[in-house]
Amino acid sequence: MRYFFHIAYHGTNYSGWQRHPGVSNVQEVLETALGKLLKVNVNINGCGRTDAHVHASQFFFHADIDRELDDEFFFRLNKILPDDVAVFDIIAMQGLCHARFDAVQRSYNYFIHTYKDPFLNTFSSLYLDPKLDLDKMNKAVDLLPLYNDYRCFCKMPDRNENTICNVSAAGLFVNSSGTKIRFNISANRFLSKMVRIIIGRLLDIGEGRMSVDEFEHYLINKETPKIIIPAYPQGLYLSKVTYPYLDLPPATSFTTMLQNDINANWQPV
Repeated sequence: MRYFFHIAYHGTNYSGWQRHPGVSNVQEVLETALGKLLKVNVNINGCGRTDAHVHASQFFFHADIDRELDDEFFFRLNKILPDDVAVFDIIAMQGLCHARFDAVQRSYNYFIHTYKDPFLNTFSSLYLDPKLDLDKMNKAVDLLPLYNDYRCFCKMPDRNENTICNVSAAGLFVNSSGTKIRFNISANRFLSKMVRIIIGRLLDIGEGRMSVDEFEHYLINKETPKIIIPAYPQGLYLSKVTYPYLDLPPATSFTTMLQNDINANWQPV
């Protein structure tokens, strides 16, 4: 039986989702926990990859398991997983649905705070008191759905079969006090470090180091800049994954403080 697992994780203690020898990763933590309970080796396939220290408030993986997984198994799995990884649903699927290849849309949120706050340290990225031109940043954000080749926002584009990403939506938001910024983007796929590179360029625009025209020039000409500096990882969340046959709301929403801002105070730029 193929099962989809609906999970979330706080990425601070991990070098990303993907299993790599010698480093802590989310995939290995889950495969180890499943193997301990099922007494067999379990290989899992995730809906994508996240970089080191990046979070996922919604993530799916699938596994083929030759037994029925009941509520007791769900409870025992959560009990042995570390506190920064949680399973919300275990869903029996018909056929060979694929957690990665069947996803039709993924959404990311990126959070910035502009003042030092020890309680936001691992949940949002600190860019201390930047004098950002949010209107210019927003003009650049509005360009993103107009283009579909994101070669210019990929550090090693030639490692990909192609760099086409169909961005369906992108938005920039600020809280009522002007001290926090949220960037949201949705697409069918994302390249490695793509969202963090876009954020880095938006901050360049906001601080006057790049013009909106230059930003668009890279998109038009599919030109990869010689120097690419991604934004910090800790503000980035994979926040929504959608399938033709499965569209669940995220079961968690970061921290209480960030959730309050999302629900009450965020305004479009």
